[in-house]
Amino acid sequence: MIGLYLTHPQVEIDPAVPVPEWGLSAVGRRRVEAVCGAAWVRGLARIVSSEERKAVETAAILTDASGLAPGTGQDMGENDRSSTGFLAPPEFEKAADSFFAEPEASWNGWERAIDAQRRIVGAVERELAAHDPSLPILFVGHGAVGTLLKCHFAGRPISRREDQPGGGGNIHAFALADRRLLCDWTPMEQFTGIADVV
Repeated sequence: MIGLYLTHPQVEIDPAVPVPEWGLSAVGRRRVEAVCGAAWVRGLARIVSSEERKAVETAAILTDASGLAPGTGQDMGENDRSSTGFLAPPEFEKAADSFFAEPEASWNGWERAIDAQRRIVGAVERELAAHDPSLPILFVGHGAVGTLLKCHFAGRPISRREDQPGGGGNIHAFALADRRLLCDWTPMEQFTGIADVV
């Protein structure tokens, strides 16, 4: 069976609000609502999200559609960037380049990529330890740590080349039996489930 990792889609950017408290934008919400009828959503046995608002809101829409109880997992948040606070898009992109390019270094006090990777892998493994591997599970989270998780499952070095396409709302899938990466980032609107990964 498969595990899925979905990144939250577009958010309301507000420099006056801490990033973990940003919510989905109208565009992001519509994107999630548009996939609620998909077979892969209806077939899920469990949904676990990061505790950050944008991920919780994404998961809530999907749990409402699938009839599942919402759940959050510890240590699933995005890489800690609180040392710098909000960065305008051009500055953020440069910072993200450094984050991925030097995974063992901290860019201006950010959580190191290697530490964020250990954290997200540990969080997912803790959830999977209590999950029936014959049932599909969805993790809802964030772009950077989702990329770090993907690198781990693929057995590839940390690199921004592995990052999701712009805008969020992308899925990668992995085998629950051996944690092997089954498919690369795919926009959630284009993902069809098992057919995409076998």
